[in-house]
Amino acid sequence: MSKIVLQVTGMTCQGCVNSVERIVKKTDPQALVSIDLKSGRVEADTSATADLMAKAISAAGYEARVA
Repeated sequence: MSKIVLQVTGMTCQGCVNSVERIVKKTDPQALVSIDLKSGRVEADTSATADLMAKAISAAGYEARVA
């Protein structure tokens, strides 16, 4: 596992945070996720690559990029 950091825009509420967390967990069920709604920062200890995680989040309608 390695730590990845993503910048996600489009999250406006706790429901969005929960959705992004579900996307991360669907991509890697073992991931440990920390999301800061105010800054849009998503940190995850995961075996998935940052690019894969960013693509999965972006496919759900958010804009995600590797920070």
